Amino acid sequence: MNTTTLLVEIKDTIATITVNRPSAMNAMTLTTLQELDVVVQQLSASTEVRAVIITGAGEKAFIAGGDIAMLRELGPVEARELALLAQGVCTTIEQSPKPFIAAVNGYALGGGCELAMSCDIRIAAEHARFGQPEVSIGTLPGFGGSQRLPRLVGKGRALEMILTGDMIDAQEAWRIGLVNKVVPSAELMAAARSLATKLAGKSQMALKLCKEVVTNGLEMDLQRACSYEADLFALSFATADQQEGMTAFLEKRAPVFTGR
Repeated sequence: MNTTTLLVEIKDTIATITVNRPSAMNAMTLTTLQELDVVVQQLSASTEVRAVIITGAGEKAFIAGGDIAMLRELGPVEARELALLAQGVCTTIEQSPKPFIAAVNGYALGGGCELAMSCDIRIAAEHARFGQPEVSIGTLPGFGGSQRLPRLVGKGRALEMILTGDMIDAQEAWRIGLVNKVVPSAELMAAARSLATKLAGKSQMALKLCKEVVTNGLEMDLQRACSYEADLFALSFATADQQEGMTAFLEKRAPVFTGR
């Protein structure tokens, strides 16, 4: 994959995307977002990849938001186009059949926090910091943060973060449900890779359906969501992975899933 602001590695069915602008705290430029758009789509469609980790280069930042020098030059039309591009990247991650893990290795601010929120699971280094500081520079979250944050932590906590622009540390992010786990900084990538390996061993078809039922069901009332769940539950019984999984359980052996 030809990229200038990202590093992409695939090893043992696990892909790792590293935003590689450490001198700029991995702040996202238009090029970064365009490259993420392409890479995320390619990895989502790849038969070689079973799980994806997103992280940032260096030890200071996951992604410290959008590049302010770039943002300052935008007019309203360009700002909307940029927001739609970034929202599209986040939606692709959220709707990807592959599980995405954010390995948050430092500051996750603005667009960086928003990108992490679009991932399925977030693991934070103990020194990580999270925030939506856009109000402090006269704007608001534009990459989906005003919608995903309250869905993750509740309206009150989300509004407090968005209206004050204040950062929270990793332990507070864990306490309010913004991250799934906090680990020592030196153990972050090992923890992310261990989880990715665990997910890679599951039925890819089942993982896809699990993501769909949770993500789409959140937008429905309970009765419709449960009916939708029943539909996808039934659909899983038409897959080879369901037959293999149940047969392996009864035969007391490890299943060999094919993703079909």
